[in-house]
Amino acid sequence: MTDVYSVDVQITAPVMPTEVTDRVRDAVENLFPEADIEEGHGELLAEAHSMETFSELLHEEAILDTARGQFLADRQGGTFSFDLKKQAAFQSVVNFAVGEPAELGDIHVRVTVHEPSVEAYIDHVAPRTEDGRPVED
Repeated sequence: MTDVYSVDVQITAPVMPTEVTDRVRDAVENLFPEADIEEGHGELLAEAHSMETFSELLHEEAILDTARGQFLADRQGGTFSFDLKKQAAFQSVVNFAVGEPAELGDIHVRVTVHEPSVEAYIDHVAPRTEDGRPVED
């Protein structure tokens, strides 16, 4: 049986005057191709209801433990958030932004899980690992 997840993924990315908006859009789309993106004043705003491609990239890059740590570090109730480096995203690479924000700003992702639970969704996107491999419950 396939689990059904109900999530809202909000993505914001600043667009600095020295940046090309389409390149920032490409960075967001590379990690979240299912997102609907709108241009705001000095930023891109995107919304998605899935993180499947993002999860696939985490598996390919073998950074599931890192991702879990980031997701759990900024979890509040049914919501978790994290920041990503724009330049890495432009290259279709997941690189979590920690510490001081990048000069051109980072991509901010806020995930609100409605069903079933935030823990179950984190397990789906970035499962626990043992010796670097995802473990099944």
